[in-house]
Amino acid sequence: MTKEEDQIPADGEEDKALEPAAERPEPASDEAPEPAGEEAEADYQALANELNDKLLRAVAELENYRRRAEKERQDTAKFAIAGFARDCLTVLDNLRRGLDSVSAEERDGNPALAALAAGMELTERELIATLERHGIEKLDPLGAPFDYDRHQAMFEVDDKSRPAGTVVEVVQPGYLLNQRLLRPAMVGVAKGGAKPKTVQAPIANEDLAAGPNKVPDKAAHVKPARQARDGAGEGAGTDGGPGEPDGHVDTKA
Repeated sequence: MTKEEDQIPADGEEDKALEPAAERPEPASDEAPEPAGEEAEADYQALANELNDKLLRAVAELENYRRRAEKERQDTAKFAIAGFARDCLTVLDNLRRGLDSVSAEERDGNPALAALAAGMELTERELIATLERHGIEKLDPLGAPFDYDRHQAMFEVDDKSRPAGTVVEVVQPGYLLNQRLLRPAMVGVAKGGAKPKTVQAPIANEDLAAGPNKVPDKAAHVKPARQARDGAGEGAGTDGGPGEPDGHVDTKA
């Protein structure tokens, strides 16, 4: 084989040699393009903001739950004895009814009955003091205006000396437990009493006070005389004498 034959390229090698440089693949680069990096940073920032918002909301909800739980705990501690206190009020009412059934004359004439009444009064005072130590307060609205939130009307009394809606009789006193209604007071309310009068300030101009519908005086409605048809001011009337326009003057009000 000669040297010229050795220098002749093969078929595939010749095609590769003839390919343009633009069509040849470039080697892959390890560095990412700059726009892709900026987009990733923006995505990370949006994710961080979202997580921060969720964290703040979770902390706020936890704080609200803690406050609600604390309030419920305090309310439970304050009003847990409401049922027991309501039952004690029945005992207190019976003590007062027993004391009211014994008059002062009967106590003076019977030493044993007087001693029994004194013991009942001592028991009543001690029970009232015990209830007050636990936040129970008596509600006696005699003479006060009727309150729908704290009073229960049992009947009405015709009393002209009291304003309407005034409590004139207390059938059963009410009680509060830590400023919350434990039992409403049963009361009698006055009706038909004197109501406060409203005084209106005087107005200087009566016509303005009466409004646009007021009828003015008759003098304002006097009709003027009709004008003469021909020669009214020259002393020649058509049907009447001289100086009478049209022979008629309307002076009706």
